[in-house]
Amino acid sequence: MATTRELPHGSPEDVGMSTERLKEIDDLVQEYIDDGRVRGVVIGITRRNKVVYLEAHGVIDDTTERPMRKDTMFHMASSTKPVLGVAAMMMIEEGLISPEDPVEKYIPEFKGIQVAVASESAGKKITKSKDKSRNKSKKQKVPDHQLVDAHRPLTIHDLLTHTAGLYTGGIGTMVSKLERPGESDTLASWIPRVAAGPLDFQPGSRWAYSGTVGLDVVARIVEIASGTPFNEFVQTRIFDPLDMKDTHWNVPEGKLDRMSAFSNDKGPWIKSAAYFSGSIGLVSTARDYMHFEQMLVNGGTLFGHRLLKPESVAMMSTNQVGNLFNETAKGGSGRGFGYTVGITMDPEETKDGRTAGAFGWMGAAGTVSWTAPEEELTVVYMVQGPTDLPWKIAEAVRDAIVE
Repeated sequence: MATTRELPHGSPEDVGMSTERLKEIDDLVQEYIDDGRVRGVVIGITRRNKVVYLEAHGVIDDTTERPMRKDTMFHMASSTKPVLGVAAMMMIEEGLISPEDPVEKYIPEFKGIQVAVASESAGKKITKSKDKSRNKSKKQKVPDHQLVDAHRPLTIHDLLTHTAGLYTGGIGTMVSKLERPGESDTLASWIPRVAAGPLDFQPGSRWAYSGTVGLDVVARIVEIASGTPFNEFVQTRIFDPLDMKDTHWNVPEGKLDRMSAFSNDKGPWIKSAAYFSGSIGLVSTARDYMHFEQMLVNGGTLFGHRLLKPESVAMMSTNQVGNLFNETAKGGSGRGFGYTVGITMDPEETKDGRTAGAFGWMGAAGTVSWTAPEEELTVVYMVQGPTDLPWKIAEAVRDAIVE
């Protein structure tokens, strides 16, 4: 039987933080609960390899009003993406794939994928599809357009940085005939259909979020290059070494009573229990994601297991897109984007409470997790409903650092 591994708990003062200032998080969360802005929250904070804060607030659901538990399980939505990022970095580190590799090298159907551009008669203003590729209305007016050849092949780098233009809600998404994965689909059966395109813009020319498609293509490439189903690769190479015992795409029946109530992000998009997305769909706990983030802040190692070299973590968390991300509404001034993670480049400009070099991502359900390597700090915020609370918590955490 596998031995459960836990991060040690310690006094904030032992790791250069203030207990009194960290307790301000309690009042902050309670204020949001009292205002009805959140129902329940679990927050975990580590510094210098010790857990200095792990608290559950509020209730686990709206019906029974059961108290929130520290081991409550949450829908992670796009907080799934950094897990795919680590899997991809493993493959890159081992030389099985390269960021510069054309996607068509692994999935031949992508060869010759085209780009949809507005026809001159349509004018320059094109309305972006509100729900990207998920819920295209049959009544939606498709703008006048034409298909042109891509200037270069689509690459793994493009997909990992959301600069591929693959189902990002632009013209290509609007004219695409792609249907969401069916009840019996797998990555192997669905991803070749994605290759019909067209792209929303020329690869590498813009940053635009591919919320449910682009990173699933990378997950399929991981399967092909490793010879291992993506879910098995992640389980044996990431979840097991990090003892992420409560992280699943399909939650075991015996754990369902620990699920925080939420309109399932996985439900409307992924219908197949055999479709293991690299973009969305994981369920996890604050404890498990603290293990994941701690591995990153440690430069790729935890519990005696090295998952990545420090150089690979650095590549993942280094800005790979120039100014493309901070020119977008999702990014903003002072931010960069690495491989599946956003990066705080200039804290004075971002005003997100994080220190320079901090990196992480969030999910549509409200979950946020990030790592600040220079401060040896990780923060995991679990909730089922997005608000601005995690940014205020980040400020409280930063203010609690005294040395």
